[in-house]
Amino acid sequence: MTSAADRFPVTATYRLQMRPDAFTFADAVDLVDYLDELGVSHLYLSPVLTAVDGSTHGYDVTDPSTVSAGLGGRSGLEALADAVRERGMGLVVDIVPNHVGVADARQNPWWWDALLHGRKSEYADFFDFDTAADNGADGKCALPVLASGSDGRELTVDRSGAEPMLAYYDKRFPIAPDTDAGTAADIHERQSYRLVPWDSGLIGYRRFFTVSDLAAVRVEDPRVFDAVHSQVASWISDDLVDGIRVDHPDGLARPSEYLSRLRTLIGPHRWLVVEKILAEDEPLDATLPVDGTTGYDALNELAAVFLDPRGEEVLSALSRTFTGADGDAEWLHAQEHLLGQQVLETGLAPEVRRLVRVILQATGGNTPTSPALTETVLHDAVVAVVTQVPVYRTDYAPLSTMLPRIIGRVERSDPELAPALEVLVQALATDSESAARFGQVCGAATAKTVEDLLFYRAARLISLQEVGGNPGRFGLTPSEFHLSWAQRARSWPQAMTTLSTHDTKRSEDVRARIGVLSQVPHVWADCVTEWESAAPSPDPAIGAFLWQTLFGAWPVDGVVTDVLRTRLQNYIRKALRENGTRTAWTEVDEEFENAVLTWLDTVCDGPCGAGMSEFVAGLEPHFTSDALGQKLLQLLGPGIPDVYQGTELWDDSLVDPDNRRLVDYAERRRLLGADDVPAKFAVVRAALQLRRERPASFVGGVYVPLRATGPAAHHVLAYGRGPGVDEVDVVAAASRHTVSLGADGWGDTVLALPPGEWIDRLTRRQFTGRVRLGDLVDELPVAVLSRL
Repeated sequence: MTSAADRFPVTATYRLQMRPDAFTFADAVDLVDYLDELGVSHLYLSPVLTAVDGSTHGYDVTDPSTVSAGLGGRSGLEALADAVRERGMGLVVDIVPNHVGVADARQNPWWWDALLHGRKSEYADFFDFDTAADNGADGKCALPVLASGSDGRELTVDRSGAEPMLAYYDKRFPIAPDTDAGTAADIHERQSYRLVPWDSGLIGYRRFFTVSDLAAVRVEDPRVFDAVHSQVASWISDDLVDGIRVDHPDGLARPSEYLSRLRTLIGPHRWLVVEKILAEDEPLDATLPVDGTTGYDALNELAAVFLDPRGEEVLSALSRTFTGADGDAEWLHAQEHLLGQQVLETGLAPEVRRLVRVILQATGGNTPTSPALTETVLHDAVVAVVTQVPVYRTDYAPLSTMLPRIIGRVERSDPELAPALEVLVQALATDSESAARFGQVCGAATAKTVEDLLFYRAARLISLQEVGGNPGRFGLTPSEFHLSWAQRARSWPQAMTTLSTHDTKRSEDVRARIGVLSQVPHVWADCVTEWESAAPSPDPAIGAFLWQTLFGAWPVDGVVTDVLRTRLQNYIRKALRENGTRTAWTEVDEEFENAVLTWLDTVCDGPCGAGMSEFVAGLEPHFTSDALGQKLLQLLGPGIPDVYQGTELWDDSLVDPDNRRLVDYAERRRLLGADDVPAKFAVVRAALQLRRERPASFVGGVYVPLRATGPAAHHVLAYGRGPGVDEVDVVAAASRHTVSLGADGWGDTVLALPPGEWIDRLTRRQFTGRVRLGDLVDELPVAVLSRL
């Protein structure tokens, strides 16, 4: 019997953010016909299992065994599956195997039972509890929820329900049988858990990064794996879904082992992609039983190839003026090392301490040169090594030589750490728990250091500061790009590609616009210098970051609406706290934050805002060109392209939750029948429909770089797709660096098309042979050609 995955192959996906309060399975059903006509083959759903009440993203699952009732429950999911099947389409669903939501213990039955019964709970082994005698909480599970050490006196007993509960303001915790006697403090003392201050540094369970409301689950245990995937398994047995997206596999104890087990569960043919964040030059492990990553690698390559490297020197100097640093690769590396130490000594300190204790337990802490190694020295060695790891984890097959080299460098730079490094090596070589926890700490450290600190501080060109990005690499040459994508077509033809996600720090169009600053660095430097003089930001280093943000999201018509102003205010608060230099999530400086918000009003309502409007309007043709170019190259390039909800039109979204706003689908549906549609909508529809019409030209097909000749040849990126090198039947062409095309334009630059008669799906014009670029991209800066 063939599965749906065989009957409905994936050619392109469309990501939908499911929300019980605003976008349910029923709403998705109403959208199926629109997405079908747009050219999408599969709806790609955010997590749909039961999550914390009020969750607008679904990554805080509280019951993996059920589909969210707020979304429509299992019957709603089945109805959506039926609706897409009727149109020859399918479903892909995002799953979260690493953690569950525990913000309200009552909503998570596994967590509640584990706290209620302690080690006697049938769910005690589902979580990665730290109940060792030396855990700092007398062997009990520390829950960091109190505002202060004295807040334990605020505990009461809630007897309003069937069972008594410990109460701390609006939070509730279970009371074990036969322990309900005396004061609330007495009762608390008898429980298997201990409520501690949020800043005590005590955590009794492994978390998702530093988020205490998300508790990790031990899917490395087959029993836990089966429980966490019980609903997923039923989707497979009932043939409801065609693919799975795995959230954050690097947080798991043994990612490779997990993915093998998951592949066995879903079968050999269903599409499986993983949110594996690859560092620059890090290959995806080819031994993994997956179809590829979720596309951040492609996203960053597309951003880089449209940059003009000639802008680097000026933008580096501007960054130095505002921040005191160039923002180049050397500075970024040094900052990553320093911030990594900070993160490991603060937010991730509990995880590091636990890792050190596990290593000591596994090895006894003894070496010939250090018979009684102290915990402090081993801690310093672990921190020294982790801060040198340039990837999320080193325990994938292609990276087998990385960690030994790092440990060697650390030892040579600090010989006094040699005994501690010997113990670390012994543990990593012989103890699976030490190795797993080391990998988990590395991943968390990289994420918190780079994505949540450094990328909110660096300000040379913030369009490069995206998940998996390398802002130290200023641009990518066409040759680098083409060879990389040709290799992608051969090695990972079904990997997802993307430009915007629920996690991107700014939308694809905002990134494209900011990237254009590389083409006008002198003008930008003059403008920012003038604006900063007229309306000084409260902190110049932060101002350098925010001026680019405002440019990226500024309306072309110059009208800053109340809605946009509120969105910018919310973004600024988050960015300032992630930056962490003047205010932070744990130590909010309201005075400084209000000063920055006042500055925002000054900019929006004064001459600086008028100057920004003029600057944006003048560059509109150029950032529109780059936005269309990267979209076209993504959609027709190697892999399976995803369109994030709403991005078939211009999208000015910033980081979450801004990028999870509701989409006006009525307007998009109207465009299906309109004669004159926005260029981006036309590009998306033409490219998606072409992929669906000619699937053999894409997945499994070839990628052929096409070279232009003439004075402006470097201003075009073009490639061919087809079943074979001699069977190219699709050509994508995109303009780049359009500012410097200047008055001369394309001149005699020509692009030699492969043999045959060609039609541009956007303009309906026909071409053959050698085509002048001035003729090919005179109406639009891109061309979508198919052979007749």
